[in-house]
Amino acid sequence: MSTANTPPEAAAPAGFALFRQGLRPFFLICAIWAVVTVVLWLVALHGGGLPDGPLPGARWHGHEMLAGFVGAALSGFLLTAIPNWTGRAAYSGAPLVLLAMLFVVARLVLLPGSPVPVNIAVPIALLPIPALLVTVLPALMRAATPRLLGPPGLLLAFWAGDVLMLGEAAGWWEGTFESGELLSLNVALLLVGLIGGRIIPAFTRNALRAAGQDIEPQPLPGVDTAGVAALLAVTVVDLVAPGGLLAGAAATAAAVLAMLRLSRWLGLRTLGQPILWVLHLAYLMTPVALSVKAAYLLGDATWAANWLHLQGISAIGLMILAVMPRATLGHTGYPLRASRAMVAAWLLLPVAAALRAFGPELLPGMLPFTAAGALWITAFGLFLAAHGPMLLWPRADGKPG
Repeated sequence: MSTANTPPEAAAPAGFALFRQGLRPFFLICAIWAVVTVVLWLVALHGGGLPDGPLPGARWHGHEMLAGFVGAALSGFLLTAIPNWTGRAAYSGAPLVLLAMLFVVARLVLLPGSPVPVNIAVPIALLPIPALLVTVLPALMRAATPRLLGPPGLLLAFWAGDVLMLGEAAGWWEGTFESGELLSLNVALLLVGLIGGRIIPAFTRNALRAAGQDIEPQPLPGVDTAGVAALLAVTVVDLVAPGGLLAGAAATAAAVLAMLRLSRWLGLRTLGQPILWVLHLAYLMTPVALSVKAAYLLGDATWAANWLHLQGISAIGLMILAVMPRATLGHTGYPLRASRAMVAAWLLLPVAAALRAFGPELLPGMLPFTAAGALWITAFGLFLAAHGPMLLWPRADGKPG
């Protein structure tokens, strides 16, 4: 875009643009960390001699897939959404640089082989989310809209899971790592239900209208509220009474309500638009994962024992991989059209989830772990190839941001 006749004060800045809005650094960190974490874990599984750091290898892997990968995605989402919700300018410049640096340092101090003592590494690793919440709180308070506090409140609950995980490692308390892991995992799923339930019907309605169709999603009365409440119940029950019949019943109810919600969103009418149908596919993984969890908890089905990975990879991971390209395109001035690379990535991730969740019962040795990891790495590598440059450089339409 030519700026020859544009006043200097209105011209969009040129050059490196990584710290001009919140999604740029955090979506990039999210995708890079998705690749790095799984590469290192596959090295460890194949006898690569990955040294322990502040956390043992298996716990580092579980923690970083949540606090690192999911945490980066949630941070990028909030830092981008809150300016839209409140009307303030985008978070950029020095505050954004500081938040991104804190997040990266938190990852580095926990790396396998890190020489940082655990009692120092843990407080450092717990800093990023409180720092982010302190950054966004003034805008939320000025907005004086209570409902806007919901997502930041859930991010705080997600961080509480991190505190439980790392607090055990630091010796602050005992036997809380698994509880914290499950809390963070379930809060992430709750955010999928809350945010997905808002954006998927809205995006579908807008797309159908643009295509000249006058039909729009019609939710069943009370089901949306009940569906979110059921996911909240899953989170609470898994915290106070995990692994039992009550947890299985909560998962069953949440699965039924999630499927009812999805059935009203006209997903079949989006099949010609990959950037839209992937949102429906990602949300479908919520009732699928919850159903598998219920089968394990209520029916003691051994084939369903890895439900946690199904929830993490498909219901949460695929939703992240569905939202990040769309948000990146929209906030960097590109048309909302999915590339072939991203369509391939979206198809690979459910296969990775199925291999990791069900493969150990069906396939020999390390094959399901290696195959699932390779597909995961490929999917997020495709995102980096397709959208990484968009996050690094100025908007295609010449606008600020």
